[in-house]
Amino acid sequence: MRQGKNGTLRYVPHMILGTCIFVVLMFPLYWMLVTSLKTQIEIFNIPTPLWPKNLTIESYVKQMAASSDTLQGFRNSLIIALGAAAISTVLAIPAAYGLARFRFRGRKVFILTFLITQMLPSTLVLTSLYIMMSRMHLLNTYWAPIIGDATLGIPFSVIILRTYFISIPKELDEAAKMDGCTALGAFIRVMLPIAKPGIAVSVVFSFVYAWGDLIYGLTFIVNPVMRPITSSIYNYVQQYQTLWNSTMAFGIVAIFPVILIFIFMQRYIVSGLTNGAVKG
Repeated sequence: MRQGKNGTLRYVPHMILGTCIFVVLMFPLYWMLVTSLKTQIEIFNIPTPLWPKNLTIESYVKQMAASSDTLQGFRNSLIIALGAAAISTVLAIPAAYGLARFRFRGRKVFILTFLITQMLPSTLVLTSLYIMMSRMHLLNTYWAPIIGDATLGIPFSVIILRTYFISIPKELDEAAKMDGCTALGAFIRVMLPIAKPGIAVSVVFSFVYAWGDLIYGLTFIVNPVMRPITSSIYNYVQQYQTLWNSTMAFGIVAIFPVILIFIFMQRYIVSGLTNGAVKG
């Protein structure tokens, strides 16, 4: 009994640390929700209350009043995010498998290149991408932001999937070949089913990258009807003030699909990240 108590007490510091980290990470989301329920006057009170004294849902009513524009923005973001996630995943799977399974000259350079591109800000490649899209006549189409967002998702997907493929024993490949499978057949029938959690992580994060993108949607698409949901945030930035309650309410509504994805896909996300972190 004493050992059980000592074992439990040993994890108390970890629980306290985990709780503190959780509070710090979730506070911005809490502050968005609280601010969206305040009046514009109460937001600028000093000190600002942690919970609204005059709770109001007026900002959400305004969102419902503009439901047609909001739904159109959701539709555009869904098209762009799904397209970018599909391109990122389809291109990243064979690239990650090749980097994980085959030994060739320059392999480490390729891996380092993917790591470096993951660190580059979007604004750094924006001009070159704009020139490319212009020459391919893709401006003011969904394809321009889809390809632009895919450039963000591919490096992350390759890094995640590579570590996941490394964690899969090579003996499975050899066993499949002994049973008569070709290299491609072993990849499709054996590797891909086992790598489903890692693929799910790549799809989710590529989707989230594209869903939260603003700069590509504004730069490559001129027609406001085709722009993603994130571009609607400028509707609340006026000449002399910013409607912070409406802005935060819009932010809550815009990230709601992402929250649902993480709630329903968290089992696959955790599994994919933990299994892929076994080897590097």
